Amino acid sequence: MPADYSHVSPSEAISIQKEIRSQVNLVPLDREITMIAGADISFNKYSDTVYAGIIVLSYPDLEVIESASTVATTPFPYVPGLLAFREVPALQEVWQQLKQKPDVLILDGHGIAHPRRVGVASHFGILEGVATIGCAKSLLAGSFEMPANMPFSTSPMVHREETIGTALRTKINCKPVFVSPGHLITLTESVDIVKKCTRKYRIPEPTRLAHLLVNKVRKAHK
Repeated sequence: MPADYSHVSPSEAISIQKEIRSQVNLVPLDREITMIAGADISFNKYSDTVYAGIIVLSYPDLEVIESASTVATTPFPYVPGLLAFREVPALQEVWQQLKQKPDVLILDGHGIAHPRRVGVASHFGILEGVATIGCAKSLLAGSFEMPANMPFSTSPMVHREETIGTALRTKINCKPVFVSPGHLITLTESVDIVKKCTRKYRIPEPTRLAHLLVNKVRKAHK
């Protein structure tokens, strides 16, 4: 069953995050990757409607195997740093629809690159017991030096003297993406996988295709 955060206040959510943080386990992958998936969420910050989608791809050739989506509602308010409480229950609904579960899930969001080290990728990974990677388009916590302007150049993301992720420039003259491990995977593996999933675009294929899926669902729902 998806988590129920309908009666959770923001202060209670922070307490839950602190509890979840102790369960984050950044260990090397325990399996060969044959399927990888991307997850994305779309919503208006002033609306309680959430659009969620997951697309499963073969790995490493990245051919589409399966996709699933849902339109859900959430009463949890839009609070930066607590977006998982809006997003995770809808993503869990989609996850349960999948006939084939991937070995690794990349989410459009953060793993441990979060003020309390438990972004949506870590949160989801713990609840579903799956290896997860956060690959975000913007910085939430910490600082970094801009990577060199060449493909796959990197720079560490540091917060409170701790390395929490990697700024990865996937394309020349494009802003970097921000990669961090979520759960059951290491930072080095996370960056390597995102590199291998990058094709013509700044965003790796799993989350790029999930984004297109969610946008399609959102347009159809209007």
